Amino acid sequence: MSKTAQAVVADHIFDGTAVHRKAAVLIDGEEIIGVVPRTELPRAMPVRALPAGAWLAPGFIDVQVNGGGDVLFNDSPAPEAISTIVAAHRKFGTTSLLPTFITDAPEKMRAAIEAVQAVIDEEPSVLGIHLEGPFISPERPGAHDAQFIRQAEHADIAMLTAPRKGVTLVTLAPEQMLKGFIAQLATAGVRVSLGHSIATYEQTRAAMAEGLTGFTHLFNAMPPLLSRQPGPIAAALEGADSFYGLIVDGEHVDPATLRVALRGAGRPMLVTDAMPPVGGSRLAFQLYGEQITVAGGRCTRKDGTLAGAFLTMAKAVHNCVRLLGVRLEEALRFASKNPADFIGLGDRLGQLAPGYRADMVAFDPGKIEVIETWVAGRASGA
Repeated sequence: MSKTAQAVVADHIFDGTAVHRKAAVLIDGEEIIGVVPRTELPRAMPVRALPAGAWLAPGFIDVQVNGGGDVLFNDSPAPEAISTIVAAHRKFGTTSLLPTFITDAPEKMRAAIEAVQAVIDEEPSVLGIHLEGPFISPERPGAHDAQFIRQAEHADIAMLTAPRKGVTLVTLAPEQMLKGFIAQLATAGVRVSLGHSIATYEQTRAAMAEGLTGFTHLFNAMPPLLSRQPGPIAAALEGADSFYGLIVDGEHVDPATLRVALRGAGRPMLVTDAMPPVGGSRLAFQLYGEQITVAGGRCTRKDGTLAGAFLTMAKAVHNCVRLLGVRLEEALRFASKNPADFIGLGDRLGQLAPGYRADMVAFDPGKIEVIETWVAGRASGA
């Protein structure tokens, strides 16, 4: 144990599996070295005691973040923009994320990939990149600009699987893919998710057999679950190895529908699909040159259709408890352990245990109001 070791003490510590009462997380540098009863704290170790009643849990991991702090990643695919987005979301308990670049021009997509590579060593909160498109269905574009939607080509395999630091997550429409495309991505370590798709149940199952494991904002921008056309939703819910993102804002999906999803065999993940106003000062922004406004907790185009979300991970956790009747511990897993496992980082993130990176969030359990965050052992004010 080094001289820089420290302890964070809380009335309730959720380690990702169980709740420890009157306990402490011991940190040495960037790593957690133990979770112990408060009475067993090493002598002379510096201690940060959280307010009475506070909880300490694994930091939130958001795999779908379009923007924050008045910045849209698509409009500013640069390291400085990523740092702004990270800072905006950290205030709400998100200690790591995937900047998400939606369907756009090829040169901007390359710039986004390069920006993440430039910042990933300096920003431990940045785990890689989420490319949501352009290989999606023109019949389910959502807020994506249809002029940039295209079918994948063989050259795209080399681009997507090129050696790079961090995680690469690709959202695509399986029915649009070349034969074997998904398998080649998965074999190279790329995480593949279905989204903005009209895939049938059979096409979805075939994609899962090739290595697709994710479902981007389940229920949104995909066919509904019908009696004789189960589609991708049925495949997601019955697949024990599937991970599906849920936007729990009370706007994108009715809470009753979300409660059904929680009964599936797959693993739910909370995502924000956040847009620039999250953590920012302006309630309007431009998307593909069109003004999007925030009103009543919704980001909408002029015609009233949704365009991303005005949601934080802390609010998503709170909504899970308030709207869906989920136990707080389970909601916290949806926000940390499940996304960590989905992107292949479950051996170092998503839990408070020896050997894991010290990414933590302290919060009041009532409204999930964040008190403090730690990323790689550093408190947000450090």
